[in-house]
Amino acid sequence: MRVELINTGTELLMGRVLNIHQQWLGQQLALAGYELGFQQTIPDNGEVIQAAVRDSISRCELIIVTGGLGPTSDDITRERIAELLEAPLEEHAETRQRIVSRFKNRNRSIPNAVMGQALVPQGAKVLPNDYGTAPGLMMQTCKGWLILLPGPPRELHPMYINHVAPILAKELPPEKPLSTRTFKTMGIGESSVEELISEPLNELIASGLRIGYCARMGEVDVRLTACGAKALSLIKQGEETVRKRVGKYIYGVDDDLLEGMVVRVLTERKESLVVAESCTGGLLSHRITNVPGSSSVFLAGYCTYSNESKENTLGVLSESIDSDGAVSERVAREMAEGARLRHGADYALATTGIAGPTGGTKEKPVGTVFIALATPQGTEVMKECNRSDRETFKIVTTQQALNLLRQVIEG
Repeated sequence: MRVELINTGTELLMGRVLNIHQQWLGQQLALAGYELGFQQTIPDNGEVIQAAVRDSISRCELIIVTGGLGPTSDDITRERIAELLEAPLEEHAETRQRIVSRFKNRNRSIPNAVMGQALVPQGAKVLPNDYGTAPGLMMQTCKGWLILLPGPPRELHPMYINHVAPILAKELPPEKPLSTRTFKTMGIGESSVEELISEPLNELIASGLRIGYCARMGEVDVRLTACGAKALSLIKQGEETVRKRVGKYIYGVDDDLLEGMVVRVLTERKESLVVAESCTGGLLSHRITNVPGSSSVFLAGYCTYSNESKENTLGVLSESIDSDGAVSERVAREMAEGARLRHGADYALATTGIAGPTGGTKEKPVGTVFIALATPQGTEVMKECNRSDRETFKIVTTQQALNLLRQVIEG
């Protein structure tokens, strides 16, 4: 089965808005056993929209189009698709009533353009929008289904989950369901991972297992994919090999996040955490508190960016900064120990480094960072050099800090 995704929106092509639909819908389709074979992003241009959908209909069983269903003049997807399929637009009474009720409940008048969203192509299946006014649409083609979804993620996501997914499972189930499993590693390079696992997996690859790698700064994802009746068996065998060869570098699978794993383990052990940050500017605290239930383990987070705040808030010694510098093993150690003692926490993480692009020296180049973990048994400090832009530096540093904590609490 060929599955294609078409994202409409000139703002996407101009880079004004990040296109997250491909990632999210790709994940949802893969979880349901479909394999997205092609994706394109096109402008809000009627001729381009029609041409893209026409080509997709000629070769695909499932086409999903996002965007262009709203009330403004550049929302033309519905009208152009209706023209292409020669399906006249007609008013859908239930959608009209939903729009009227939505505005009435908010005590707002209804702009004339909004009511145009109640017009749908003849014969289309209407997907209700519980978080907006533009309904989704499903239309049968000569090969399968054409699905139109609204652009805003807060409308698209629930519409797909609640309405599209159940219909696809019933009307267009995948012929050879796709199965996949991703292993997330840290501390080993992409080429090294491949060198360790590729040859042992050759026999499984010959039987239909597919392997893929995705490298990010400091991390490598290993993806195992297979289709058909033997898919789960192939992936299980592949997983045994991957874990045997690179298991010590694996910190999670599929959608696992380090912060989620840390909070889970600390919660199970009824242990607590505090963080003291300098170069990461609060990102470490942000990631931890994004996890539901983190309040049961996370006691406090300090963002001590200046030398004075390190001294006054955490008890870092002025002579430590004077002799070793704010970016040093000694200061990182004192930051972590000071934060832990102030709250009686089981663990404390601290970060201090040079994010750049300026501030580096020959001894401490841009990217230098010290990460400290204080525990009742003592304090461990690791030194890294994360040469990158400031945002990436902060993300990688927090990842390294969380992984250090994970390794300790998991033994």
